[in-house]
Amino acid sequence: MSDDSNKVAAEPRDQFGKGAARKIRAAGKIPAVIYGHGTDPQHVTLPAHQIGLILRKANAVIELDIAGKSQLALVKDVQKDPVRQIIEHLDLIVVRKGEKVIVDVPVHIEGESFPGTIVALDATTLSLEAEATHIPERVVVSVEGLEEGSHILAKDVELPRGSSLLSEPDTLVVAINVPSASAETGTEETAEGETAEGVEGEATEEASE
Repeated sequence: MSDDSNKVAAEPRDQFGKGAARKIRAAGKIPAVIYGHGTDPQHVTLPAHQIGLILRKANAVIELDIAGKSQLALVKDVQKDPVRQIIEHLDLIVVRKGEKVIVDVPVHIEGESFPGTIVALDATTLSLEAEATHIPERVVVSVEGLEEGSHILAKDVELPRGSSLLSEPDTLVVAINVPSASAETGTEETAEGETAEGVEGEATEEASE
């Protein structure tokens, strides 16, 4: 792989259970399991800080060095502590160069729609098939100048080279709307009501003094 930052030294692991996992994390590492392509599951430990940086990108592919042997693996599942958000365990799936994989890729909005309109992102990700070593970080959808009533469907999104759409083609990705007058009126009425209540409250407090 061309990105050296995704090269990670993995250490084989032969101790299991909650106690062993706690010791691994206390040492600044993360327990992980690698499986796929009919291979036996491999249990390893990975450097926590480096993995944390890699996982900032969606669908990260890691080039593992396991006892001198190189292995590509796609991050399949990340288990985190629900309170501290510390990574507790990783599931990695074996991939090979040139192989196609199925991934959910984030949708990124660019540009500004017509003045007075709002952009509603209905689908935050799209399911794509892409080469394991060329998974796009995101798909970009431009809303520049789009007017009320405009819709962008999955089939309208320009995909990165080498990727193909697996989501339903007619999936709504983006809709351009105008805030309803009733919603704006309701907001104004609420604000007026709060102001009136504030005045009445002040008058009551003054009368009681």
